[in-house]
Amino acid sequence: MSTGFDRDQEDFARGARAVVVLPDQGGTARDADARLAETAGLALAIGVEVAHKIAYRVRAPKPATLIGSGQVEQLADVVKADDLSLAVFDANLTPVQQRNLETALGCKVIDRTGLILEIFGERARTAEGRLQVELAHLDYQAGRLVRSWTHLERQRGGFGFLGGPGETQIEADRRLIRDRMARLRRELDQVSRTRGLHRERRQRAPWPVIALVGYTNAGKSTLFNRLSGSDVMAENLLFATLDPTLRQIALPGIDKAILSDTVGFVSELPTQLVAAFKATLEEVVSADLLVHVRDVAHPDSAAQKADVEGVLAEIGVEETTPRIEAWNKLDLIAGDAREDLLVEAHRRDDVVAISALTGEGVDDLLGTISALLTAGHQRYSITLDAADGAGAAWLHQHGHVLDQSVKEDRAVYDVRLAPKDYDRFLARETAEGD
Repeated sequence: MSTGFDRDQEDFARGARAVVVLPDQGGTARDADARLAETAGLALAIGVEVAHKIAYRVRAPKPATLIGSGQVEQLADVVKADDLSLAVFDANLTPVQQRNLETALGCKVIDRTGLILEIFGERARTAEGRLQVELAHLDYQAGRLVRSWTHLERQRGGFGFLGGPGETQIEADRRLIRDRMARLRRELDQVSRTRGLHRERRQRAPWPVIALVGYTNAGKSTLFNRLSGSDVMAENLLFATLDPTLRQIALPGIDKAILSDTVGFVSELPTQLVAAFKATLEEVVSADLLVHVRDVAHPDSAAQKADVEGVLAEIGVEETTPRIEAWNKLDLIAGDAREDLLVEAHRRDDVVAISALTGEGVDDLLGTISALLTAGHQRYSITLDAADGAGAAWLHQHGHVLDQSVKEDRAVYDVRLAPKDYDRFLARETAEGD
């Protein structure tokens, strides 16, 4: 089974004109206009044309429709007047609320979780990504059988959010969902074991792993491409990157490190996705250093930071894991705001202001990363046979050679190494001596 839409669903989504609705229940630091813009961006990511963006103040959420009856009537008038075929709610709707709203509005209704899952379904490229997305879809859809799923075993890949209704054999489909989810979990467990073996191999290597994390569209992939010379998809789209990418890079004083680009986070990231992407996110959990890429030109940058930190805590990242904040998109900030931001960044040891697009500040970021990764390194004087090319190469690969000199048949290296690497070097010498 492939992910994403089947042909009928794709045609519907691509041709849909929609209204984006924000039921504003208060209690959040987020700007309402920014939230509406983000949800409109999410809809755009699956080809939906957003005709209207409306925020409703909701003091007491209605169990039947979430928003008030008068608001539902007003929204129905908007849908009818512009012949809209879709209403996108920036909220998580219950199956009952979703069904009632569809009846009242006379159009399809999709909530935030369903929208994000649809995007992930379109963007997954690797076999692992497709497995993870399908599992998340099934978990979400299991509670909504009343409105979709005709015959799962004959579905070509659509997940039923934007497609037609249908479904008459709920119990049979529930069993099919449970069986399919069990198979997917077994396959993902195997993926997790394989990834774990790769990770153990890297740890034996022992190259430091640097994971780029951040809110979606913060510029992680643009920075990844600049640091690694890669061409990972980097567009002004929410969730442009879904599948994880690893590349080898060199840093000042570090011959080799592994750089990981990860899926972007978002506010209210569906719990189904966090669970399904556990194998992928383990790369973040096991990283030696996190670089939190922040879009400091965004009006909700502080709230986005809190969302990212919340997800990191949820997936088990230790608070003691070293991390740096890369304050990105300097190229979009000018005047006093830019100067104030640069002053604040210079005042902090864990922040570097950059533009991944233009390259400004990137060298400073690399230096800061290197300094953090080598913070525990010590200086050693090591003497080798002048003909021991393998030993010399080992020192250059795992440490920072500050000076070297040759006297007769002996070579003396002044090198900075992590204590564990120095012990490994001594063990190598002992093993060769035996």
